[in-house]
Amino acid sequence: MTTTLNSAPDGQAVETAKSLRKLYFIRVAFSVSWVILVFLFAKKSAEIATILLIIYPAWDVFGTFMDIRANRNTASKLPQYINIAISAVTTIVIALALRDGVPMALIVFGGWAILTGLIQLTLGLRRKKIMSGQWPMIISGGQSMIGGTFTIISAHSADRGIPSLAAYVAFGAFYYLLAAYNLSKTINQSKSTT
Repeated sequence: MTTTLNSAPDGQAVETAKSLRKLYFIRVAFSVSWVILVFLFAKKSAEIATILLIIYPAWDVFGTFMDIRANRNTASKLPQYINIAISAVTTIVIALALRDGVPMALIVFGGWAILTGLIQLTLGLRRKKIMSGQWPMIISGGQSMIGGTFTIISAHSADRGIPSLAAYVAFGAFYYLLAAYNLSKTINQSKSTT
């Protein structure tokens, strides 16, 4: 919804902004719920913690499908399809890695965070050309890559575990909330120019 060059966003950009804003709020709600469940149950139940760890990248598959739907008129959806493939494979690999322990699953999760963060960074930079409000997604993509690297490096530390991912997920929710807010500004700008 580029409002770069101080121009009013076009109709298609506004519709995309509305769809993305709704998706970002859904992502925030899921992430906050995930963090709450981790804090409530992860240290009490290894089974619940395991399920939560597997669910997170699986949710990203669903979220990315919704992103594709929100961006129907985008010429290339290749980054989103790559993200779907990476997240689907990661879901399976995390489930398998858990047989070797949480540290192995955290390493897989960290690799996934790096790859999907790179995709998010790329998409944010591409979308910035056509709509404003993408800087939180750009920052989030970079933060995801840093968080993924840290998760891999510290996966074997005694104090690491599934609950340690809550901060990573909470930051992601915060960036989605900021992006939704920025998209609201674009939508409201279009209303004021009509």
